[in-house]
Amino acid sequence: MNLLLVEDDVPLADALREGVLQHGWQVAHAGDAQAAKLLLADHAFTAVLLDLGLPGESGLALLRWMRTRYDATPVLVITARGQLSERIQGLEQGADDYLVKPFQFEELFARVRALARRSQGRVTALIRCGEVSVDPQKHQVFRAGQPVDISAYEYRTLLALLERPGRVLSRDKLQQIVYGDEADVGSNTIAVFIHQLRRKLGDDIVQTVHGQGYKLGETRP
Repeated sequence: MNLLLVEDDVPLADALREGVLQHGWQVAHAGDAQAAKLLLADHAFTAVLLDLGLPGESGLALLRWMRTRYDATPVLVITARGQLSERIQGLEQGADDYLVKPFQFEELFARVRALARRSQGRVTALIRCGEVSVDPQKHQVFRAGQPVDISAYEYRTLLALLERPGRVLSRDKLQQIVYGDEADVGSNTIAVFIHQLRRKLGDDIVQTVHGQGYKLGETRP
C-alpha cells in the first residue's frame, strides 16, 4: 500500500504517518491542497487520506480537482466534521468513504484495504488526443499504444493542455500549473517542455499561438 495523507494538523499527521509505517505501508504527506496536487501529479497512490479542513483551498476543492482530471484514486475522507450533510457532500463530490475523527487505526486500515479491493476492478478513462493517450491514474503516456517515457514536468504540461482542449494557455499560466508556488523557475522552461513533448509525441501535439501561448494541437486520430 502506498498512501497519500493530506492533513494540515502536524501532530496528527505525524501520528498517522507513524501508525501507517508501523503497519508496513508507505505514506507521503501533504500539508495543503497545492502540495497534494504536486504529489498526485508525480505519483500513483493506492488511496488518499483526505482532511477537509485544509488551509487555503479546501479538501472538497482538492477532491473535485482530482475527479475532474479523471483521477480515480480512492479517497477516504478523515475529518472532525461528522454531520450527515457534510458526509453526503463529500461523497457526492467523489469521496469513496468517510471516517470521522477520532478513530482507531484498525478501522482506518480495514477501510483502506476495502477501498483497494474495490478499486482493482475499476477501469479508468483514458484522455486522448489523436494517437496520444494518457492514463491519469497510473501517470502513463502512450503513443500509438506504446508507452512513452516523459518527465514529471513534461507530464504536468501535457495534462494541463489535455484537460483544457481548445483553450490557449499563456506561458505564465502553464508555469503556474506545472510548478505551483515553486520559485526560481527559468523563463524558458515551459518552452523546453513543449519542445520535448513534440519530440516524443509528435510535432502536432501542441500548437503555438503567437503572442498568446500554447494550446492542444488539432491532431488527427
